[in-house]
Amino acid sequence: MKESLMQFWSDHSQTIITLGYNLLLAVAILIASSLIAKTVRKAIANTRTRLDKTLIPLFSTIASYAVYVIGGVFILDIFGVNTASLIALVGAAGLAIGLALKDTLSNIAAGIMLLIVRPFRADDFIEFGGTQGTVREINLFTTILETTDGLYIASPNNMLWGNNIKNFTRNGKRRMDIIVGISYSDSINEGFAVLKKIAESESRLLAEPAPQVMVASMIDSAVNIQLRVWAKNEDYWSAYWDLNKRVKEAIEVAGLTIPFPQRTLHIVGEQNAQAIQKNARKD
Repeated sequence: MKESLMQFWSDHSQTIITLGYNLLLAVAILIASSLIAKTVRKAIANTRTRLDKTLIPLFSTIASYAVYVIGGVFILDIFGVNTASLIALVGAAGLAIGLALKDTLSNIAAGIMLLIVRPFRADDFIEFGGTQGTVREINLFTTILETTDGLYIASPNNMLWGNNIKNFTRNGKRRMDIIVGISYSDSINEGFAVLKKIAESESRLLAEPAPQVMVASMIDSAVNIQLRVWAKNEDYWSAYWDLNKRVKEAIEVAGLTIPFPQRTLHIVGEQNAQAIQKNARKD
């Protein structure tokens, strides 16, 4: 047995040494690729440039994958693999995998298109398909949102790309409509004067576009008058909540009535009912 091993070593020692050297070199390349990929991801994540926050996760992922691919090519070259033939094989395999994972690839394509067209950026508040949230991240497959009540939403990129996207942040300002009902017996002009005075005294509202007051609708029990004003995004909700409170209080102070829904009932007596039935028979 010992002589057989010695003979095997004598015949194949050079091959074994070369193979062991190549294996050690391959392991070293894998370790180096892993370290370089992590370093590249951290460097991109910590970069202080004008690069949008939504692009950083995607670029860091692509860069790390590229490092691993380059390391894999070096390893294949060490073992003498014909990379040209391998590329053709990978291409054929990639076609089959692409057909099997068409939905996943569509998410990647949609993510790329979202980053090119840029309908939203990091920290924008958006709505699509009934979902609302603040954009935190766009990666290769999903877009990460945070809802107003702190929930985490990971939505496939093709869901966003295939829907209308409403961006509440992009224009920097938003319009708010404050509607209050007054009685039909009240003066509409007095109601307008109350709303205009409130708009003029609120510093968080924009001068342009100018505030507007109008009759929004006339319903069964009230005339709905509306205050239409604009505010910056950061002031929108605080101003909206405060204005609703102030409008209610100011309407009451001005002596105007905010009516409740009401219905008038006409009670018909027995004699009248008989007369109505008699007339109905004649007809």
